[in-house]
Amino acid sequence: MKIVILDGATLNPGDISWEGFEALGEVTVYDKTEEADILNRSIEAEILITNKTPLNKSVVEKLPKLKYIGALATGYDVVDIEYARERDIPVTNVPGYGSDAVAQQVFAFILDFANKIRIHDASVRRGQWQEKGDFSYFLEPLMELSGKTIGIVGLGQIGQRVAEIALAFNMKVLAYNRSKKDIFKNSTDFKWVPLEDLYKGSDFITLHLPLSKDTEGMINLSAINKMKPEAIIINTARGKLIHEEALAEALNESKIAGAALDVLSSEPPSEENPLLKAKNCIITPHIAWAAKEARGRLMNIAVNNLRGYINGQIINCVNE
Repeated sequence: MKIVILDGATLNPGDISWEGFEALGEVTVYDKTEEADILNRSIEAEILITNKTPLNKSVVEKLPKLKYIGALATGYDVVDIEYARERDIPVTNVPGYGSDAVAQQVFAFILDFANKIRIHDASVRRGQWQEKGDFSYFLEPLMELSGKTIGIVGLGQIGQRVAEIALAFNMKVLAYNRSKKDIFKNSTDFKWVPLEDLYKGSDFITLHLPLSKDTEGMINLSAINKMKPEAIIINTARGKLIHEEALAEALNESKIAGAALDVLSSEPPSEENPLLKAKNCIITPHIAWAAKEARGRLMNIAVNNLRGYINGQIINCVNE
């Protein structure tokens, strides 16, 4: 069985192994595949594995040998799943592998805003501690998380993990989800609220929703105008959940206190992206998912998905 991995370098830059896939067939791994090379590299494949390389109808219809597509991610919007269904090609994804890692990144952002680690480290290295002459100093007010309110938009596996960590910090938790999760339905640890109330009541607002026609641009000027001036927006989900021009304007005009973003609408961003120069905006290059342990789990689940298909038991299929 010929297996082609179109963009393996992000998942595995060399610190984990492809041996699970290699046990299942003849494997060709490309670090990255440009759009012009997708068809040529895929033409003989029975199995295609992709992370962000697009597999749309115009490509898939030219691949007569293709039997299976595996996404090396939870999201699968790069694959035309409807056309794959027409061709009886199962498409699988990898849910749940990174909940701990992403929740950890959320709190790395939160703790940076609370404790001002970066600015004080930079200050010490500039010699300001010696200049101040005291045993302690702080450049900006520091914040205790206990008693602060976090609003979690989306209570999937990651949102639930964020809630658990927030409660450990003695934070108040407001939650919004399109449907109440049974695991928390009767919980008294946090409060289910309409989205507008979450915006109004939260000190931190963290997004954990999939991108859809309903959620695209949900953080816009109207939403921001409902938030506290002290509010901080965190996005580790999808960049297009946020109207970037509106957020940049709000930050620069101090309508809200800050933002921390691991995802942007276009990755990498163009030099014109207004958030790159916005005030009080932390941006990381889509790394919340990328802890080595999480990537190892991702690899194992993706291999197990393919093994299941080979054995006639398709799991994590998104286009049944």
